[in-house]
Amino acid sequence: MTRIEVFDPPMCCSTGVCGPSVDPLLAAFAADLQWLSDQGVEVVRHNLAQEPAAFVNHAQVHARLQDAGDACLPIVLVNDQIQWEGAYPRRDALARVAGLPVSTSRSKPVIALKDAGCCTPGSRCC
Repeated sequence: MTRIEVFDPPMCCSTGVCGPSVDPLLAAFAADLQWLSDQGVEVVRHNLAQEPAAFVNHAQVHARLQDAGDACLPIVLVNDQIQWEGAYPRRDALARVAGLPVSTSRSKPVIALKDAGCCTPGSRCC
């Protein structure tokens, strides 16, 4: 089974899809990861602001951060090998590395605004 692991830059929410102004690229990426998961791909996502230990404990990610700083984020690994860094891949590229046929969703992603913590709508922290 394919495993895709994402190391995100620091964001106030685990996916960055929160608050009153959501980045449409992050929303699309979150929908693409959900699609992969629905297809049976193991998807794991880490946020530097919430899980710094994951970045330190992964040798390849830690080395890239030491070399390039957080400009290399996001880092996307496929089966524990860095596949992309510095930008989020699109669904077709993710499907290709997972060995899946490219499929587009006919529905728009549902974006839930967080109702607790810094991501409360109107909190102005995101």
